[in-house]
Amino acid sequence: MSAPTEFFLQLQKGIVGGFAPPTIDAVYSLTRSGDSPNHLVVNAAVRPPGTPHVEQSAAPKNLDATNAHTTSLVDELYSILKELPLEVPTGSEDIYGLDTSIRFGSASLEWANGGPQSCGGGESKVKATPEQKEKFKRAVAIVHELVDKES
Repeated sequence: MSAPTEFFLQLQKGIVGGFAPPTIDAVYSLTRSGDSPNHLVVNAAVRPPGTPHVEQSAAPKNLDATNAHTTSLVDELYSILKELPLEVPTGSEDIYGLDTSIRFGSASLEWANGGPQSCGGGESKVKATPEQKEKFKRAVAIVHELVDKES
């Protein structure tokens, strides 16, 4: 199952709040557009220790979207997300337990998990199985591998 040629993905570490909003530790985005179908644009913003906000950690980089390794990672990520459930209601609970969200958008798939942003998130009617939690961990690892990949 091949990933779409145009998509946007955002991974955010730090999604679960309590009495205060969540502390965001990192935001990574991957974009492949019809304007540049041979490029996967990668942006990374992290919160340096002791600071209140995430900061762009480097200039955006372009990965070769036609590279076999990059393509296989993106295809694997897409196939994982197509299989994973979302919490119900949206934003009620971090069902994967990683304090991490992934948002993926394309013409063929809209997928976004979340967690309670502050008090009163409630409990999700949908729970992730241990196998689904492992698949989500793999999806997160793939994003990190793409972000860390040399351009």
